[in-house]
Amino acid sequence: MPVYDIVIQTSVHAQKLSHIAEKYPFDIWIQGKSGNADAKSLLGLMLLTIENDVQIVIGDDIDTRDFEIEIEEFRTYNEV
Repeated sequence: MPVYDIVIQTSVHAQKLSHIAEKYPFDIWIQGKSGNADAKSLLGLMLLTIENDVQIVIGDDIDTRDFEIEIEEFRTYNEV
């Protein structure tokens, strides 16, 4: 299961990430300390990203190469 550490610093960044997520047919989840939200939901993104350090989680067996390119500016590279 691909997991990406990201930081969303502003509401503009949250809008951009939501717009990117809407382009893809697969589920994209944002996971934070307080819970999970659908990345295609701007409201959910805004609530979770108050925490700053969150993760994007995508299901197995999905080609995420194009998605990874689009989210590059949000990544923190804290993956272990």
